[in-house]
Amino acid sequence: MKTVLLLFGLCVTTSLISTDLVLAVNPTGYGQAGGEFDIRVKRVPKPELAAAKKMKSPFEATQEILDEGKQIFLGRGGCISCHGAEGKGDGGAANNLPIQPRNFTNPKFKKYRTVGELMWVLKNGSMGQSGKVPGTGMLPVVQPKGFISETDGWKVLLYERSLGEKK
Repeated sequence: MKTVLLLFGLCVTTSLISTDLVLAVNPTGYGQAGGEFDIRVKRVPKPELAAAKKMKSPFEATQEILDEGKQIFLGRGGCISCHGAEGKGDGGAANNLPIQPRNFTNPKFKKYRTVGELMWVLKNGSMGQSGKVPGTGMLPVVQPKGFISETDGWKVLLYERSLGEKK
């Protein structure tokens, strides 16, 4: 069920049932430091979403893989710069971005995103979709557009998914 809200000539479409939100304008506070952008807003364009959701990691989240993912996250992957050492979105570069980087310790985030969607973002970045979804500043990091291998990307994602879990 879709609803269209007309407000001062501005049309914003939201879905009342799904979490597939599309914005016609940037959200309140966009461009200002302050908080994680709505985790329900999909970063993968609709035509590519089904394929992205089907992607699965070729690795199990063993301690060895998580340790490798952490080393990539803290080192050559550069994730620490924006997401911070603990993955809370509070890295040194976070203050320069229009939206706070994703907080991977937020348990709700794991319910809204599959590892396939996250891999799509690692491969393509999250710079916005045709003006409908504002960009976050996330650049592509997985080759061919980025600088780490897909293997390293999967390990990082499994590590990110482990953040905030009780041990």
